[in-house]
Amino acid sequence: MRVRLLPFTPSRKFLAMNPIGYRILPRPAPAVAADVLAGFAAIGSAQISDCMNRLYGVSGLRPLHAGSQRTVGLALTVKTRPGDNLMIHKAISLGGAGDVIVVDGAGDTSNALVGELMMMDAQGRGIAGFVIDGAVRDLDVFAQGQFGCFARAVSHKGPYKDGPGEINVPVSVGGQVVNPGDVVVGDADGVVVIPAEHAAAVLALAVKKEADEAVAKEKLRAGTYTKPWLEKTLAEKTGAAK
Repeated sequence: MRVRLLPFTPSRKFLAMNPIGYRILPRPAPAVAADVLAGFAAIGSAQISDCMNRLYGVSGLRPLHAGSQRTVGLALTVKTRPGDNLMIHKAISLGGAGDVIVVDGAGDTSNALVGELMMMDAQGRGIAGFVIDGAVRDLDVFAQGQFGCFARAVSHKGPYKDGPGEINVPVSVGGQVVNPGDVVVGDADGVVVIPAEHAAAVLALAVKKEADEAVAKEKLRAGTYTKPWLEKTLAEKTGAAK
């Protein structure tokens, strides 16, 4: 005889006793000034990564949307059971202009966590994009639009809507810890996340790096670019340095 297992739906009494797994926490007060957030729109993820000593960044996720428009916003985080998008729907309903929905789906790619309808819902609310450590579907729609979507894979199989999941908690996405309110920057090179408390300092470093690279490009065009560090490094590595 086959036994059919029904999905577990927690009662209010159960949740009152054990809320872990279904928490919807209030979002933290904004810790990043509007002008700082806007400043990241002009800086590439690679330059930002360099300014954090190449140690921090999301790995394994790729852009699935069209165009070169950079996705910039503050993280609205979701931790969900693999293959389940109950709390992603709730996060979208809580989100608005300047938010990026960042989803810890444990890297599982069996079931898509978002698709066209959820994208339209998010876009209509002014949400800047999705960063999904998991799979999405309706790739053809994402690939034709400007709505930022970064994900690990694509799957035609849809999600479940049972939970558990949590909103505005620390999450791990592509090897990067992301806290609610952190700055998220995504472009053709991938996604980098800047801790909110360091956003202004990292932006200042990244702006300087962009300016330095602009000078280097002019020298390359003029044929006057040199690499004084190259011979010095080789000499140090080969023991020829004095």
